[in-house]
Amino acid sequence: MSRPPQRPKSNARPVFKGRGGRPLGTGGETPILYGWHPVVEALGNPKRKIRKFLATENALNRLREEGVQIRFEPDQVRPGDIDRLLPPDAVHQGLYIEADALPAPKISDLPANGLVLVLDQITDPHNVGAIVRTAAAFAVDAIISTNRHSPAATGVLAKSASGGLEHVPFITVTNLSRGLEELAEQGYHRVGLDSDAPENLDEVALPRPLALVLGAEGKGLRHKTREFCDALARMDMPGAIRSLNVSNAAAIALHVAHRAGKSA
Repeated sequence: MSRPPQRPKSNARPVFKGRGGRPLGTGGETPILYGWHPVVEALGNPKRKIRKFLATENALNRLREEGVQIRFEPDQVRPGDIDRLLPPDAVHQGLYIEADALPAPKISDLPANGLVLVLDQITDPHNVGAIVRTAAAFAVDAIISTNRHSPAATGVLAKSASGGLEHVPFITVTNLSRGLEELAEQGYHRVGLDSDAPENLDEVALPRPLALVLGAEGKGLRHKTREFCDALARMDMPGAIRSLNVSNAAAIALHVAHRAGKSA
């Protein structure tokens, strides 16, 4: 009786699914990074400690062709092996990393002329990821959010940030009001974006160091958060649609603040 043909052995180590089919790290365990820009930026960041790196043959070839330094030897896998680790709609482009969280500074470590964003219970990881990407483009020194009511810096957020997580540190605080108090103690001028504010953002002083405070879509800034801002400002839109997605509002606010900083 002849034996059935044996499948060729793979050099790759086995790939394990997260609990319930969810990617590992979504519960605050191990940050997950996938997709071209998040993974390439993580590979280039010596502060990012990589635990596992999976890559398809095509993705590895592209990394080598583009001269990306591969400082952690990947396991070569098939695309389906990565598919099984991620949600069905995740676009991983053949690259997947499990890594340690990046070290986070304290508010007292912020620069004396810094620019920071403060997020008041913005929970959508797509929005936060887009904010991180914009913050990296405007050289924001840190993003401050709460331990609760904010998404983890992994998965969808990291993908939406398109590598920005490697350039903008997160500071998490237990109490946002206390965090805003600490910013004031460090000399930061705190400007909250509020659609009902009496002044337009263009008319408000934006001295450095500066903290721009953003609220969740729909709810906006909480009443307690408003109390700990030095000024409130709105953004008037000339078109038929008066409100903006919070990530778009962050981009405009950072542009106005950057322009004000250059003219100061």
